[in-house]
Amino acid sequence: QVQLVESGGGLVQVGGSLRLSCAASGRSFSSGAMGWFRQVPGKEREFVAAVGWINGRTYYRDSIKGRFTISRDNAKSTVDLQIDALEPEDTAVYYCGASTKSYATRNEDDFEYWGQGTQVTVSS
Repeated sequence: QVQLVESGGGLVQVGGSLRLSCAASGRSFSSGAMGWFRQVPGKEREFVAAVGWINGRTYYRDSIKGRFTISRDNAKSTVDLQIDALEPEDTAVYYCGASTKSYATRNEDDFEYWGQGTQVTVSS
């Protein structure tokens, strides 16, 4: 069993920055890929970013490249998502996911464990 707890969400103005953090516990954190997804009401959860265990390779959603940075600290069992130049379209609940696959993946079905989510609201 894996427990994931997100933090760092909040209300921020357009152009601002936030750093989301996800703390993992319950299994060997460093053996699987980690990812961030987001969801707005009435829409499906969508991929944002992922980082693999092998080589720490990262993947990003095309529309957010350059503004989002995912990073992991295996010693602390955390994965962070730095979000810069926030846009109103970034408003969503952001979820951290953990996968048993070692490579970074965009596929939501590859993530077996999820946190409760953290709300990010960008005001214009």
